[in-house]
Amino acid sequence: MANIRFEALQRACEHEPIAVECPSVHASSYFASDVFTRAKMKEYIASGVLEQLFDDVDNGRTIQREIADSVAIGMRKWATEHGATHYTHWFQPLTGGTAEKHDAFFTMTPSPKAQGESHGGMTVMEEFTGDALYQQEPDASSFPNGGIRNTFEARGYSAWDPSSPVFLRGDTLCIPTVFVAYTGEALDYKTPLIRSTAALCKAAREVCQYFDKGVRHVHANLGWEQEYFLVDEALYNARPDLMLTGRTLLGHDSAKSQQLEDHYFGAIPARVLAFMQDLEHEALKAGIPVRTRHNEVAPNQFEMAPVFEEVNLSNDHNLLVMSIMERVAQRHHFRVLLHEKPFAGVNGSGKHCNWSIQTNTGVNLLAPGKNPYQNLQFVTFLVNVLMAVQRHNGLLKASIVSATNEHRLGANEAPPAIISVFLGKQITEVLDKLEHAAADKGIIINAKKEMKLGVANIPEILLDNTDRNRTSPFAFTGNRFEFRAVGSSANCGAAMLALNAAVAEQLTLFKAEVDSRIEKGEPKERALFDVIKKYIVACKPIRFDGNGYSEEWKAEAAKRGLDCETSVPVVIDRYLAPESIEMFRTTSVLSEAELHSRCEVKWETYAKKLQIESRVMGDLVVNHVLPAAKRYQTMLLQNVLAVKQVFPADETASLNEMDYSIIRRIENHSGAILAGVEAMTEARHKANRMPDERSKAVAYHDTVLPLMADIRTHADALELIVDDEVWTLPKYRELLFIH
Repeated sequence: MANIRFEALQRACEHEPIAVECPSVHASSYFASDVFTRAKMKEYIASGVLEQLFDDVDNGRTIQREIADSVAIGMRKWATEHGATHYTHWFQPLTGGTAEKHDAFFTMTPSPKAQGESHGGMTVMEEFTGDALYQQEPDASSFPNGGIRNTFEARGYSAWDPSSPVFLRGDTLCIPTVFVAYTGEALDYKTPLIRSTAALCKAAREVCQYFDKGVRHVHANLGWEQEYFLVDEALYNARPDLMLTGRTLLGHDSAKSQQLEDHYFGAIPARVLAFMQDLEHEALKAGIPVRTRHNEVAPNQFEMAPVFEEVNLSNDHNLLVMSIMERVAQRHHFRVLLHEKPFAGVNGSGKHCNWSIQTNTGVNLLAPGKNPYQNLQFVTFLVNVLMAVQRHNGLLKASIVSATNEHRLGANEAPPAIISVFLGKQITEVLDKLEHAAADKGIIINAKKEMKLGVANIPEILLDNTDRNRTSPFAFTGNRFEFRAVGSSANCGAAMLALNAAVAEQLTLFKAEVDSRIEKGEPKERALFDVIKKYIVACKPIRFDGNGYSEEWKAEAAKRGLDCETSVPVVIDRYLAPESIEMFRTTSVLSEAELHSRCEVKWETYAKKLQIESRVMGDLVVNHVLPAAKRYQTMLLQNVLAVKQVFPADETASLNEMDYSIIRRIENHSGAILAGVEAMTEARHKANRMPDERSKAVAYHDTVLPLMADIRTHADALELIVDDEVWTLPKYRELLFIH
């Protein structure tokens, strides 16, 4: 009988690198060729309309419908000249991915004045109107909405986001949009992300007035680092768990894994490099400024990263690049795994979100200045971010938890499930000195220092003002904060909107306190300094530069009052904490109804993902693992009988002792698996009968998940016992080392 694993291995070994044709060796010559950029708009849209459009976009005003028709005509002309036949509103529902419904430019109209060929009294033509650009009507009841919309209340709207440029994908013009319910509530990630950036801009701009009256606009920047695994498609197709859940529910670790740390930054395999080149070309044409590629820590794990962009555009680009990755991977006979923990026991995948704040004058508000006054501004924003994370550390954790990311947090290079901030030695010393300093002493932060190596021909290395701490979920890295806890499959918007809103609220509170002191006659610099000193003391609990993996830190974090909860369904409760509701309300980012709906969606998604995983696991062990174990057990029993026929009775006992031992072990593990599947199925049925989504999610976490872990222990033990030629599922050594 054919073994599907060996057939898959044979096909995997036959795959060769695919030659990739690059448009040019100079990325600048084709960058954003598939994007309707501002430069291209000038060729297709009247100057007066364009000036109004740019002015509205740059100043955060609503685009007037009167100019939408002119913009739409120019968009269609450019798109059709580049082969487009359809358009779509490209939006971000609460599924975590993107959605699109394609409509053709082709239309028929009864108007005899329209240009085009007439058929049966109808005029056939290509058309794209301002109304079609401005909004579409997807079915709001068919996407996750947390009870905001009933099945019989299907109407919802997608509306054009002009701050993110339209782009081409194949024959389709893609228009980035928000997605809202008929009743106005946000049903996506983009809408509250845009609201949060507006709130942050306003609050940060007002604080900037203390230092520079010329600041008119502030925006948040995001630079994401996307980690992912690649698996040969033949091996992927032979693993039902990878196909249906994105991770291996079974599988014993490989004898050689990542313990030698030889994969990290190693030479990129030829077939993988061909994929990366193809991916980069596609991304660059889509206007995504990807710049970095390298091997990650785990075997067959890799990373790509772009240049920083404004947070809303950067988030759009991350979602787009994840879609491009999947399409390009299949072209190279790979499957890309974006799950946070596709393989147990090796490094998980994150999406480190590097976040900073910048003014229209070009100043990075999280970068140390060149003089004491500039450093006062830097410390002001740094300490307010610390205060925001201190006050909302539970909410920030809720923004990144999921059924997939819970397998990653706290394991193999991933940050722990306790939000703390790493500052590094120099910045910590600065804050410690400020805590006891007088207001007239000023703030001095050393620039980069030289480290002399004492080796001929090797230049001095410039040291940054902070080290790196890979166990920190929220780390200051010199001129930005790196939110390392975000999962690789997540929509960055979930974490960014929570962070933006928290910092916006904190800056507003800070300004109110400083203004109150100034109104009472205190000099501005003294008022700023005194409030900052007060905050430095208040935010001490969130600052931690040590080993986040240690048990000592878990105990210490609890003493400090930090959120140490690890149950995902319970952590989601933090969205509904009074301080969270108030923060989102005062910043106008999310209403209380929107918060409740998002929690319902998160609980429902969590339970459904575990439900799928447990059902797939039951199928795997019953239809793959146990039959293979039984087949091998039968082979051993046949060997026992054969030995008895050949050797005298007094010798067979010792000769068959090993076979008897293995047979018993197979029987014990098989029995435990069958009992575990029965218990898991009953636990699942019981969880499904829970009266609400939160109770169901908690039941899946508390009862189903532990049973799945127990079943896996016995199945992985059988993998080590059963004859390799009998085992039907591709093993870790094959999934991780064949490329």
